[in-house]
Amino acid sequence: MFENPEIALDDLPDTDGLDWERLHPLYTRALRVASAIILTIIALGISALNFVPNLPLAPVVALYALLAIAAAVAMIWPGVSVRRRGYVLREKDILFRRGVIWQSVTAIPFNRIQHVETSSTPIERKFGLAALQLFTAGGSGGDLRIDGLGEDAAESLRVFILDKAGAAIEHD
Repeated sequence: MFENPEIALDDLPDTDGLDWERLHPLYTRALRVASAIILTIIALGISALNFVPNLPLAPVVALYALLAIAAAVAMIWPGVSVRRRGYVLREKDILFRRGVIWQSVTAIPFNRIQHVETSSTPIERKFGLAALQLFTAGGSGGDLRIDGLGEDAAESLRVFILDKAGAAIEHD
């Protein structure tokens, strides 16, 4: 007969004492480069407004001011947020934490993983980075995506997790 006993909150494992793996050091720079490209395109669009006849100067200046604020945030935020992200491989699952203001920890048991893939954008490839995406049973999309891994680390994790997932399926 199936049993599902209740677990006391005090019996849950603590995630504070874990040795979290950090993301690749170049990930912050890659995020800043991607932001700079987007901000440059926006700046070109705002500059095109200079060719609109009889357009008051105030809205254009306001747009440039907003762009400057967005640029400052886009250059500072990756340095803050990337330091707060990390992952831990445990015997039966992988944990991923993220968040500066709203912090979260996601745990994916290996026995629920059905597919693992790596991917990278052109900017990530330029910096030697890749993302690892885990798909679990019953999920409609990727259940966990870890960006900012080195290409070698992402591939090693992919192989390790697939091996663990396969072993977990065989033993269940």
